[in-house]
Amino acid sequence: MKGKTFSILILAVIMLSSLLAGCTSSKEENTPSTEPAASTNSSGVDISKEVKLVYYLWGSEGVANKDILAEINKLLKRDINATLEVKYIDWPDIATKYPLLFASGEKFDMAHASPGAAVSYYSLAGQDALVDITDMLDKVAPTLKAAIPEETWAGSKFDGKIYGVPSLYSEYTPAGFGYRSDLLKKYGMEKISTIEDMEKYMDNVLANESYPPINGNANDAFNMFRMLVDTTGEWQNAPGISLTELNLVTKSPKDYKTVFHPAFTQEFEDWAVKMREWSDKGYWPKDILSSQVDAGTNFRAANSAGYLTHAQDWIGKYGSDMKAQPESDPYFYTFAEAGKKIKRKMGVENSTVISSNSANPERALMAIEKFMTDPEYYNLIQYGIEGRQYIVEDGVKKTPAGFDDKVDGGGFATWSLRNDKYNLRMDTENPVRNTLYAEWDTFAINDPYMGFSFDPSKVTTEIAAISNVNSQLGMQLMLGKTSKDPKEAVAEYRKQLQAAGVDKVIAEVQAQLADFVSGN
Repeated sequence: MKGKTFSILILAVIMLSSLLAGCTSSKEENTPSTEPAASTNSSGVDISKEVKLVYYLWGSEGVANKDILAEINKLLKRDINATLEVKYIDWPDIATKYPLLFASGEKFDMAHASPGAAVSYYSLAGQDALVDITDMLDKVAPTLKAAIPEETWAGSKFDGKIYGVPSLYSEYTPAGFGYRSDLLKKYGMEKISTIEDMEKYMDNVLANESYPPINGNANDAFNMFRMLVDTTGEWQNAPGISLTELNLVTKSPKDYKTVFHPAFTQEFEDWAVKMREWSDKGYWPKDILSSQVDAGTNFRAANSAGYLTHAQDWIGKYGSDMKAQPESDPYFYTFAEAGKKIKRKMGVENSTVISSNSANPERALMAIEKFMTDPEYYNLIQYGIEGRQYIVEDGVKKTPAGFDDKVDGGGFATWSLRNDKYNLRMDTENPVRNTLYAEWDTFAINDPYMGFSFDPSKVTTEIAAISNVNSQLGMQLMLGKTSKDPKEAVAEYRKQLQAAGVDKVIAEVQAQLADFVSGN
């Protein structure tokens, strides 16, 4: 009897175990595990140890960013046994905090990089601040390597080695003037294609509207300088002084080794005179140098007739512009278009790099590969959680009904991870983007300095002094706000630039360019 009872108990235990196992299997099938599927990835790289990756991004943290990141981390844990922590450098702090990120010795894994950033991608590579991923790509991220064309990888090379993963997103970022087409038609005009057209438009605004043509702030000084460079002969921006300053130029893409500062030209003096005329007319407010509000914000508040920016920003802000001012339908005057000086945006200009202080460079490269080649990852890092931050209708990304920016707003400034293959067309983008880019493709040029890395170490004192001169006098010249007559102010500006050491900087740039051969 005891033996029979024992057998019944054993059978009951077996049946109960089977039932529980069945329940567990059913649950696992419906809830993806966050445990890594294997101790190695598909290329045989050991991922048995869980790691945390630190990714520095520009911008501020959105209210829903932690929720989006939690979803990303489920995927990373499952696929490469890693989690991601995002740290932010807010927009006003980029010029100062971004260079310190690499100079401080801080341990982190990934960041954005560009030849035009406050510290150049090529400078970082030359200073051993970045991991050489040339050989690592085949072992760790073969899918990523195959996805990026050889010519795009070539633009990322420094001394024959690859130090960053270039973007696969097609874009153009020439400077220009976004303006209201409804006002244009009101004034009997068709299009702004020249500076003279722009003046006519702004004169009409002054005569007919209650707000200024460009109700901006001090940053517009650099936009006015970009207008000068982009509309003058074959001038091209040259290295040596940051593009966020009144930088150096060369006369043409072919003569790229002859570098000069525009301040010492007649064109610059004539431009300074024009800027005084524009200021005196009231094209922008008298307090523009102290204003805290940019023209784009004022444009959307119906308090400015236009704003100065670059093409991709104008395209991306189209939805915001139209939502704020439905009748405005803004157009864009591209300064460099008439002279066919629009430059192609090369992949390296938006790159993701791995810090030489990274404890887990292989895992960081695996994460980059996932973000750029797996649509599940791509949509999360670029758009957020589907149904909360976005929905897709007919292949177009839209904002969901019930979206509350105070609760659901967020996203990451990861434009260096973008890929045309997975990029969704957004209903907030100007629909002219594709046709406009196709037109520019027919005549666009490549930057003659792509691949050149200027080492500023011998002239850091001079560059700092020039920056100070630009902030004290150069910006005022570009906004017509000097206390002296503009011609006298230009003469003073030239003296101060020379005293600051501009000639030494130019000589150093030209010395470093001596052995450089442009591939463009």
